Amino acid sequence: MAFHEVRFPASLSFGSVGGPERRTEIVTLANGFEERNTPWAHGRRRYDAGLGLRSLDDLETLIAFFEARQGQLIGFRWKDWSDYRSCSPSDEVSDTDQLIGLGDEVTDVWQLTKAYRSGAFTYVRPIAKPVAGSVRLSLGGDPLRDGVDYTVDYETGLVSFVHPPNIGAEIRAGFEFDVPVRFDTDGIMTSLSSFQAGEAPNIPVLEIRV
Repeated sequence: MAFHEVRFPASLSFGSVGGPERRTEIVTLANGFEERNTPWAHGRRRYDAGLGLRSLDDLETLIAFFEARQGQLIGFRWKDWSDYRSCSPSDEVSDTDQLIGLGDEVTDVWQLTKAYRSGAFTYVRPIAKPVAGSVRLSLGGDPLRDGVDYTVDYETGLVSFVHPPNIGAEIRAGFEFDVPVRFDTDGIMTSLSSFQAGEAPNIPVLEIRV
């Protein structure tokens, strides 16, 4: 699947709207009870890039980006301003933000993840597109050194340790991340008169699996 490791201009995504969606299949039984199931293990995010445009220069930047991705054909990175860090919005990224695993003295490659907790329930989201230079790791509470103790594949979110972590050692990580997406349209319809009147074009963007 074609993918460009380039981020949609963050200044344009800042004013966009969007968020996660789920797919739930619901069957209502004869007695009125429901059976609910989902074919998706993970949510999928949708955005509208058109609402972030503020000037004709922004529109020109968007069209150039759209043409370079050939519409829906090629995926790209997207900064979701409502959810782009391993920590809460009011905190700074640290190497203890997320527990990504426990060492077993065998596994030396681990996937970056982010946990979403509500009460006693937790959803763990794989992070495939960390931002270059943002990943920090600790092992058993001790900070690790990038390029010495581990390396990060910023195209997959996989962390490779020089030596497999000891049994039971907590592997924790902090990072910023992007969402892998594509345009969900092959056409951008707008006009100078409507744009000057404050009407933003509809430009849907859809998360993809990578």
